[in-house]
Amino acid sequence: MSNPVSLSRDSDIGVIRINYPPVNALGHGVREGLQQCLRDALADEQIRAVVVIGEGKTFPAGADIREFGKPPQQPALPAVIDEYEASDKLVVAAIHGTALGGGLEVALGCDYRVALDSARLGLPEVKLGLLPGAGGTQRLPRLVGAQKALEMVVGGNPVKAKEALSLGLVDEMVSGDLLDGALAYTRQLLVDNAPLRKLRDLAVPDAQDGLFDQFEQSIARKQRGFKAPFSCIKAVKAAVELPFDKGVERERELFFELLVSPESAAQRHVFFAEREVAKVPGLDKNTPKREINQVAVIGAGTMGGGIAMNFANAGIPVRLLEVKEDALERGVAVIRKNYENTAKKGRITDEQVEQRMALIQPTLSYDDLSDVDLVIEAVFENMDVKEAVFSELDRVCKPGAILATNTSTLDVDRIASFTQRPEDVMGMHFFSPANVMKLLENVRGEKTSDEVIATVMDLSRRIGKVGVLVGVCHGFVGNRMLHRRQAEAVQLVNEGASPQQVDKVLFDLGFPMGPFAMSDLAGMDVGYRIREELRKEDPANGPARNWTDELVEAGRLGQKTQAGVFDYKDGDRTPVPSTAVDGIIEQYRSNNGITPREISDQEILERCMYVMVNEGAKILEEGIAARPLDVDVIWIYGYGFPVYRGGVLFWADQVGVKAIFEKVNEIYQQTGSDVWKPAKLLSDLAEQGKGFYSK
Repeated sequence: MSNPVSLSRDSDIGVIRINYPPVNALGHGVREGLQQCLRDALADEQIRAVVVIGEGKTFPAGADIREFGKPPQQPALPAVIDEYEASDKLVVAAIHGTALGGGLEVALGCDYRVALDSARLGLPEVKLGLLPGAGGTQRLPRLVGAQKALEMVVGGNPVKAKEALSLGLVDEMVSGDLLDGALAYTRQLLVDNAPLRKLRDLAVPDAQDGLFDQFEQSIARKQRGFKAPFSCIKAVKAAVELPFDKGVERERELFFELLVSPESAAQRHVFFAEREVAKVPGLDKNTPKREINQVAVIGAGTMGGGIAMNFANAGIPVRLLEVKEDALERGVAVIRKNYENTAKKGRITDEQVEQRMALIQPTLSYDDLSDVDLVIEAVFENMDVKEAVFSELDRVCKPGAILATNTSTLDVDRIASFTQRPEDVMGMHFFSPANVMKLLENVRGEKTSDEVIATVMDLSRRIGKVGVLVGVCHGFVGNRMLHRRQAEAVQLVNEGASPQQVDKVLFDLGFPMGPFAMSDLAGMDVGYRIREELRKEDPANGPARNWTDELVEAGRLGQKTQAGVFDYKDGDRTPVPSTAVDGIIEQYRSNNGITPREISDQEILERCMYVMVNEGAKILEEGIAARPLDVDVIWIYGYGFPVYRGGVLFWADQVGVKAIFEKVNEIYQQTGSDVWKPAKLLSDLAEQGKGFYSK
């Protein structure tokens, strides 16, 4: 776009307008325009003060992501902001929409800030593994103090205009027409002969002793493995301890360290992948979508209740069906308790609790589902039960209603065959807890229509989920890879590792918990039922029994029984090694003629992770996932893969696909197991010296 920034005059006030849709990002043309328009305004003797404002939806909402990874072009943003701060005429930022990242840094380079009452202001760079690199960590503390600056910079979350006003981040809040309000405010400044106010010249308010150490300790657990939050603390500390220019030097030094770090590369990859995953290859973006105004959920258990909450949260009425009244009442009571707990934490109001509960309509009759636009089945993971449910849905639901299954492993095509409308059936695999987890693995069946796919992908976004489209196979993408890892974890214990050693290796890689603690959290019976179903469906090829089956049959179901692979004391969620389980494992080894050996942490890492990489490559080969980024997003948002490692396949590229292939092939030659047979894609990439993301 030519001339994305323009200068006009309103009497004696210059108005610099930024018009670079959709979010007025601070690309090269905008930076150049901001610089030139300021120079023109300063040279115009009739202009006494300047207002900077964004056209369209927002004040600049950050850097232009289209420039990421490209050589920098002058003028750089810090230089532009320095010119604004050095202006000998009053400069006022007029903020609406969002002033984020570089946008807020531009505003901080101005003398005063006016914001529309609906505006939000923040420095979210930490979420890309970066820190504000145009003076934000040095100017913000001078306005709001070190404590609040730490919260904003390290947390990365924006504040609303009202809070910004109370903090002093904004000098005036207006309603109605922003430009009119900003011009009136600026004219009053001129009448009052208000001084130029350069933030660089302000002192940072006194910070309490030990503030930075305390803040670092407070985030240490939650931000484990991330680099940027701790660099942000160092940058804000520099604002307190160093003169402005030296503080800026320190900020830039820390910024460039992060820019070239693998952690930031991974976080930026996830940022782009999350946006790209919504675009389904081969699906016309103009595909019509069905209206979804009324939803039904079958099953009021933990999963069904959580699914229902997603729709109520989005303002969509949902009918919640159970076959027994006591189960229905129990499910509704749990939903209410969840909402009330959220209200106690101040995240929603008591009024919102009642509004959302009113949107959830309990029922015991399938006939009440005759007018819904979408129904999601969340019942027991058993094909016979699914057949009964879908046969009934086929009978009662109106033509055009989408019939979805929340199955995590079962064949969606077979489920669709229980109806006369397979084109309207697909999987919507929510992750537990369904009202919290962001991932929604949407499964296209062989006959699912494009219209249904487009509708469900759009609906995913509408209810706040990251929807990823996958194909039909056992376990789809996430659980198929997970089952390989879990089986390998069990095999490592069979051979001599302890469950706690296996868990520690995966925890140290960055997972929130290891494979066995995760099984205990989910419930050991969940995996057991899946294995039993596989043994029933295909006895010759079902998974062999192992010591984890014995734990379930002994009543050790995980945290809910305070005993699984680990023990749990008095409701404490901390896993404690169990001598009883050690005995069961020893007996299993003895019964199967296994002599335990010492297993290194490196072997555990390679076997647990490389088996997933190989399976991911097979999934791509088969077209179950369309792109490596689909696999990565599923593992980031569904299974807690560390964001700062970018996803399983992005991580594989960092390790080196050739090295992974060689180890996979070595294990295959040793074991002859089809699980370890190298995927052709993995072999081809290794031979070509490429990675999953090589162009």
